[in-house]
Amino acid sequence: MYVRDAKNRDEAWLLDHIEEMGLDERSFRSRDYVIAVEEGSNTRAGFGRLRVHKTDDGDFVELTGIGVLESWRGQGIGAHVVERLIEKAGDQEFEEVYCFTPTATYLEQFGFETLDDDEVPDALADRLEQVRSDEGEDAAPLRLDREEFVLPERFRERFKAASADGAAAEPEVTETAEDFGIDPDEATYKYDTGG
Repeated sequence: MYVRDAKNRDEAWLLDHIEEMGLDERSFRSRDYVIAVEEGSNTRAGFGRLRVHKTDDGDFVELTGIGVLESWRGQGIGAHVVERLIEKAGDQEFEEVYCFTPTATYLEQFGFETLDDDEVPDALADRLEQVRSDEGEDAAPLRLDREEFVLPERFRERFKAASADGAAAEPEVTETAEDFGIDPDEATYKYDTGG
């Protein structure tokens, strides 16, 4: 698995899955997204968006639209999408990243802090209200100091073995003589040296 920037050819796939998952597609631009891809099959497994808000009070960046296809969930894919988005925020020289979500506890494990409503910058207050009207009043505002981001090791291990059915990859099997009905104590071999 790896996470890459979305390309124009990913647009239809992204829109289909954003709609299917009921995620925010306002101001959609495929270039704002990253996509988790399975290396061998090139299968897309998850995605997320870094949305920049340009305001009179400065620019703010928001993590939004994070989704993982059902058959890929529980394998660290969402965590790696978040990691890649945080890296992109750093590349754009943002020190803080915001998110408005009803699943605050998921992001808190990466270093995000839940904010009181009055701690949300005025320029993002309307965005918080928009998310709450779409996703419910329990949507919480969160902020991350980018330098405080942490990706727990358990997500790295799951990500390495991720597969489409949600199960870890099968371990490599070492075949033995017994698997072929050969008794290794009694069998002689062509190049047996007798010693």
